[in-house]
Amino acid sequence: MTLKELVQQYKRQTQQNNTQIAEKLGVTKATVSRWLSGDVKHVQTETMERMRDVFGYDVKAVLEGKVIEFKKPILGYVKAGYDMFADENYLGMESVTEDENRLGDYFLKVQGDSMIGAGIMDGSLAYVQQCSDVPNGTIGVVVIGDEVTVKRVIKKHDMLVLEAANPAVENRYFTSKDIRNIPVNIIGKVIFVKTTF
Repeated sequence: MTLKELVQQYKRQTQQNNTQIAEKLGVTKATVSRWLSGDVKHVQTETMERMRDVFGYDVKAVLEGKVIEFKKPILGYVKAGYDMFADENYLGMESVTEDENRLGDYFLKVQGDSMIGAGIMDGSLAYVQQCSDVPNGTIGVVVIGDEVTVKRVIKKHDMLVLEAANPAVENRYFTSKDIRNIPVNIIGKVIFVKTTF
């Protein structure tokens, strides 16, 4: 694959324009245009490293014709329950397919059993797409003050309900005032879960 093809593919997949790509990679819009025209065949090492971080794979390896492996970081733990403090600790990398690579941003390791009815077990890896809102009924990653949890997000009038998938665990209810004051923030959408037995 050529540099031109890699940048075209990224542009197509992310629906970003040349200016947005340039900003993410720390280069000029003119540089991105030259890549897309095929005029540039080589990229500086520093830019290649930024491309790896933004594209989510080893761009240099692809340009050299090597088979690449897509990986996403495991950023820490999330509670399938309550009362766990948000603590971002890098736990390593997890392999994903090329399609999965485009869908999400990172993994969180689940602790607790409040979501077992949704197939999210203690020790599972939740693949998360970073976002500030999720559709009603979606399983999301939510920060409540300093606590982080995985729950089904239900929106009712001016209430936010964090619904467990285990009858032994109570749902939590937040008014719009609670959401502002505590605060309560949605930080991601669970795309899928990897569970090992």
